[in-house]
Amino acid sequence: MKKHELPIIPLAWLLTVVVLDQATKALIMDRFVMFELLPVIPGLFNLTYLTNTGAAFGMLAGAPTIWRQVFFVGVALAALGVLVYSYRQFREQGRIFAHAIGLIAGGAVGNLIDRLRFGAVVDFLDFYVGTHHWPAFNVADSAITIGVGLFILGSILSPGEDSEKLKAKNKK
Repeated sequence: MKKHELPIIPLAWLLTVVVLDQATKALIMDRFVMFELLPVIPGLFNLTYLTNTGAAFGMLAGAPTIWRQVFFVGVALAALGVLVYSYRQFREQGRIFAHAIGLIAGGAVGNLIDRLRFGAVVDFLDFYVGTHHWPAFNVADSAITIGVGLFILGSILSPGEDSEKLKAKNKK
């Protein structure tokens, strides 16, 4: 694997996720009123228009607006910094990490854009069974989840440098 080809992968994912995320959110905001829902698969999936001023599952939604915004913007920027650092550390360990980092970064940027523009994240994917609903989410959230899953899968499938050093040490 060539070093120079890897930066393209996370950047391509980042841009793809941000464009898809913002485009789908714009469609929902244009075509739905707040709290409106459209059953797509009755008993399983709706499209709806909700906003989340908090974190995952609405955590911190009741905190004062300015502190909540400063906190979430700071966390998003710190996460992007960690992702850049992680990319530098993992780029030699396989493309799966480049894909994972790009997806996570794209999701973080997509939701950051919402927080800066609207003070809340737009959610619209509503999965449920009977009366039990999973918290609504969006394309950015999906990309983050898939990226984390790929990162975990890559960690399981390709042991890191530390485990290789440990194996070599145990052979001595």
